[in-house]
Amino acid sequence: MPNSITDTSAVAALTANAAKPFESAHAMPPGVYTSDEFLAAEIKHIFKQDWFCAGRASSLPEPGDFSTLELAGQPVMVVRDKNGALKAHSNVCLHRMSTLLHGRGNTRSIVCPYHAWTYNLDGSLRGAPAMKANQSFCKSSLKLPSVRCEVWLGWIMISLNPEAPTAASQLAEVEALVGDYHMENYQETFFETHVWDTNWKVLAENFMESYHLPVCHAGTIGGLSRLDEMVCPEGLEAFNYHTILKDESLSIAMAHDNNTSLMGERRRTTYLLAIYPSLLITLTPGYFWYLSLHPQGVGKVQIQFGGGMSPEHTADPEAAQHFDQLKKLLDDVNVEDRGCTEKVYRGLCSEMAVPGPLSHLERPNYDFAQYLAAKVNS
Repeated sequence: MPNSITDTSAVAALTANAAKPFESAHAMPPGVYTSDEFLAAEIKHIFKQDWFCAGRASSLPEPGDFSTLELAGQPVMVVRDKNGALKAHSNVCLHRMSTLLHGRGNTRSIVCPYHAWTYNLDGSLRGAPAMKANQSFCKSSLKLPSVRCEVWLGWIMISLNPEAPTAASQLAEVEALVGDYHMENYQETFFETHVWDTNWKVLAENFMESYHLPVCHAGTIGGLSRLDEMVCPEGLEAFNYHTILKDESLSIAMAHDNNTSLMGERRRTTYLLAIYPSLLITLTPGYFWYLSLHPQGVGKVQIQFGGGMSPEHTADPEAAQHFDQLKKLLDDVNVEDRGCTEKVYRGLCSEMAVPGPLSHLERPNYDFAQYLAAKVNS
């Protein structure tokens, strides 16, 4: 059960926590994760304001391809229109307000499942049965409200904030950091959705640090994880990251022989990018996988989980077999991560929960706390 801590005390506790220098930093206070009022502040100041990842553009290649999600209580559809452009709209009918599309798929038009009001792929109303007797009805004036939508390095980014800087400008430093990986050309080969019983920030922080790998992932990748090779630089305004050098025994993580853009150690360097608020990307020269997180209350998180390969590995005859093996490994890793993050949330809800000091390998967690404190105080 969530703690009865008020939003004011949770914000104050986080603000005091974030004011400490990294050298004496502690984990965030429990109320930041367990307070319903704090979650309401996150929805208002973060998820209704920042850019949110709605998946990969390559997953919607054809006109009529669509995906759906909910952002800060607003049902949203992303649709590839007849001209090949990706557009986002409110996924709520303009009649009796049913949701329209569900899941992922392809459609020639958008038909309400309640009364069959029908919309074109651009959101304009095509037809509505039995409406001629209503004098206020004007088909040409009705169009689904648009939601801001940009494609950035292959990612579908949406925002409910009409005043937000463009995703490309806000994330220019990410592109400067990993532009030579050409992430925009990676092809998504799997996509799943999950709901775990933990707070969204617990899972985000779990991704942001690799300090837990040798223990939490002892049955999978823990033995290959060398803490002394992990580099955790100071984060930037819109994201944080750390890097790991992958072992050459996992050939799909290495730059392919046909990759001529990466040189030296970068041919085996993995970036773990945490793009605020909740797009988490493991980017290797050969493959990528990602999580896009959205809270479903304080104790549940909606997870978009996907991944794929670089174009050089996609074209390799043996890559599919290698990626099948990798996907199985990722599934096993997720089982371990779910167990660890759900245990953390259960501990956070206890009366004796006390946040401890952070390791130097948890620098990204400290930077994440800085971001959260700045947002909820805005």
